[in-house]
Amino acid sequence: MLSGGGGKPAQGAAGAAGAGGSAVGDDVEVMMPPTGAAGSSGSNSNSLSSRGPSANNAAAAQFAPHMHLRRSGGSTRSRKSLQSILLNLDMVPRSGLLRSIVGVLGFALVFVALFQGMVMGSILIICLGAIVVVWSLIHWMMLQDEGPAEMRSIASAIREGSDSFFARVYGTIFKLAFPMAFLLFGVYAFRRPAKGQESLNQSLLAVLTGVSFLLGAACSACAGYVGLWTSVRANVRVSAAAMRSYHATIQLALRSGAVAALIVVLLVVLGISLLFIMLSSVYEGVDGEPGAIPFARLPVLLIGFGFGGSFVAIFSQLGGGIFTKAADVGADLVGKVEQGIPEDDPRNPAVIADLVGDNVGDCSARGADLFESISAEIISAMVLGGTLAMDCDMTATETRGFVLFPLLIHAFDLIVSTLGVLTISDQGDTMVTSARNLEDPIAILKRGYHVAMAFAVIGFFVATRWMLYTAAAPSAWFSFFLCGLVGMLSAYLQVLITQYYTDFEYRPVKSIAAASNAGHATNVIAGLAIGMESVMFPTLVMCASILASFWLGSTSGLVNSAGEPIGGLFGSAVATMGMLSSAVYILAMDIFGPIADNAGGIVEMSGQPESVRDVTDRLDSAGNTTKATTKGFAVGSAALASFLLFRAFMDEVEIYTGLEFKVVDIATPEVFCGGFLGAAMVFRFSAMAMSAVGSAAQTVVEEVRRQFRDRPGILDGTEKPQYGVCVDVVSKAALSKMIKPGLLTTLMPIGVGVGFRIVGGYMDRPLLGAQALGGFLMITTIVGIVMALFLNNGGGAWDNTKKLLELQHSKGSEAHKAAVTGDTVGDPCKDTAGPALHVLIKLVSTITLVLIPLFTG
Repeated sequence: MLSGGGGKPAQGAAGAAGAGGSAVGDDVEVMMPPTGAAGSSGSNSNSLSSRGPSANNAAAAQFAPHMHLRRSGGSTRSRKSLQSILLNLDMVPRSGLLRSIVGVLGFALVFVALFQGMVMGSILIICLGAIVVVWSLIHWMMLQDEGPAEMRSIASAIREGSDSFFARVYGTIFKLAFPMAFLLFGVYAFRRPAKGQESLNQSLLAVLTGVSFLLGAACSACAGYVGLWTSVRANVRVSAAAMRSYHATIQLALRSGAVAALIVVLLVVLGISLLFIMLSSVYEGVDGEPGAIPFARLPVLLIGFGFGGSFVAIFSQLGGGIFTKAADVGADLVGKVEQGIPEDDPRNPAVIADLVGDNVGDCSARGADLFESISAEIISAMVLGGTLAMDCDMTATETRGFVLFPLLIHAFDLIVSTLGVLTISDQGDTMVTSARNLEDPIAILKRGYHVAMAFAVIGFFVATRWMLYTAAAPSAWFSFFLCGLVGMLSAYLQVLITQYYTDFEYRPVKSIAAASNAGHATNVIAGLAIGMESVMFPTLVMCASILASFWLGSTSGLVNSAGEPIGGLFGSAVATMGMLSSAVYILAMDIFGPIADNAGGIVEMSGQPESVRDVTDRLDSAGNTTKATTKGFAVGSAALASFLLFRAFMDEVEIYTGLEFKVVDIATPEVFCGGFLGAAMVFRFSAMAMSAVGSAAQTVVEEVRRQFRDRPGILDGTEKPQYGVCVDVVSKAALSKMIKPGLLTTLMPIGVGVGFRIVGGYMDRPLLGAQALGGFLMITTIVGIVMALFLNNGGGAWDNTKKLLELQHSKGSEAHKAAVTGDTVGDPCKDTAGPALHVLIKLVSTITLVLIPLFTG
């Protein structure tokens, strides 16, 4: 689709797809490098089969005729800066259909913006500008050189496998989404109307809720796909850039990640904005007017959109996480441990599946994850802003400001994060002998993050003064600005803390490396200890952020009719917005990781010189850290967003039933049991996710062993591995294993709420279902956050311990073997169970919020 704008590079990619082999499930043909040739990496040459390199040369010659690909014709322009591309309209992608679609969309956005007032109009215009920037970045990325034919053939196989798995997993997800949409329709069509909504057409409301759920699900799926689409096209270009320039490689990987990140946040802001405009045109009116509800209550109707994003994200994260770690573990256990061949060696039948997993697990799933995180935060903040405006009896203009403020902040994120990304330049350097002594990639990426944070502060100041000024409390906007600063500081500290526990420059990873000298068991023990230790400081930061922002909001001067301060909860919401105010840059750094990982695999498989592998190794190690920091960031934002969703749940129960619901008493037996069930669900879910990885990995191990056994020529290069068979095997295993944990997360809160509601009906306690569900939500959030921190940081530390020992030239040593074991244990922790818990925390909150009528009697 978008690659059509790339001219010759796009044609080359198409040629690669056509020549690179058959569809997944058949043999995907990948050119194997002549490992005895000049320029092959030392790790490859040291681990060749005793049958010699001549067979590998013959294999390369055998596969070469299938890979007639053209080199990118845009290499002479690849060094042009983004600024010059933006200034030349003739450089905009020339895909006729795509250009027409974008033109119509742009015209429609401008037209709609003219009739939406200054705030919503500004949001839509910013979104239109972001579309232009994304288009230009895509074009710039597609102009980059794709490297020699063997690189392109490998990338083609990765792309085929990734697209095939995406189609399978999302086909399954949408088969589950439609029954859920019908359930929502039934709940809203036959429910008793909530207070203030008695005059609404229930059937129309039910249809809109179901449609908003499907829209959220579709946008979440698109967010997942753009991460996948970008990564499978950027990886080969980053590989080629590593042959030329160290800083240019970092720049290309980050900007490629920014393409996906911008589209994810753009989908959130644009999707919610357009849905909100549609709902306001249908329902907005004076309180009590037939068929209308006040503007401040409109955000409640958006909850279905957030639920749709969460529903897709949980299955996407599970499916992608199971796939990537099953392939990784299976490839490592047979390839590195049993056969003694290097990581990403083309003789390993599971190596393509491993590289595919980086894309479907770390890019596609993370895009869906961040989409639902930001959606949940925006919708909950809009609900709380509307509630605050009604309680304070604000004017129509002030109410509009408090409701639309979250959308404006995330629209500003599109601007400030783009500025941060553009500060990372290639510095005009050329390739060096080794990247080992060059500047740390993390330090380079953090410079851009600092720029994004600085502009975010300025944007937040402008937005709070513009949107949150009230005549009744003239200084309230400044208190909320300080709340935003609290959130930004919290995000920065979360990044630093996670980096400390996962980067091999610091004490925790070094301590695991030292423990590896004593063997496998001590490596695992040390990794478990570091994972547990890493929970404390992020928890302190999250608690301090919630308390500080709540206190600042409470002292803002906003009071209700009784004179009681009520701005505290909205202060916490603003802190969450501050934390996510540079989410685009954070997500770009996250996707940077799997792109670099794939690039390293392509370099290894195509037999490039060791100096090139040094560059990709440095980027891969940095990518492990950036992925870990993003997970820490995601956990922190999940904690604050879940706190908001929990309070929104209590407010909506009170509005819907007309009964006071301000306290959840954990000393009540039913509430205590609800919390117990929530804690147990977190552990059960984590166990199911990790068990799924182990089971799926076993199928990969058996398949790789079968190929080595039945095709003995693989190790000496006289026979080619059946890469596509491994991709197909792990795809089927991942799909079969993702359903049960996903359904557990979806059905468990429904079961708890409905079960205790029935009990409450017999006991004449109409709120018992909501109260027990409140305990369930509270404990699920707390235990889920702590567990996610432990799994993410422990797994990241194990991974970088292996990287540290490899950089110390300890490959093949006993310490390195112990580190490989630790990395294998940590893989399902950090890339399957841990990230899936981020989604679980918010999914249980959104599903309880949207299905409140089921839980109250």
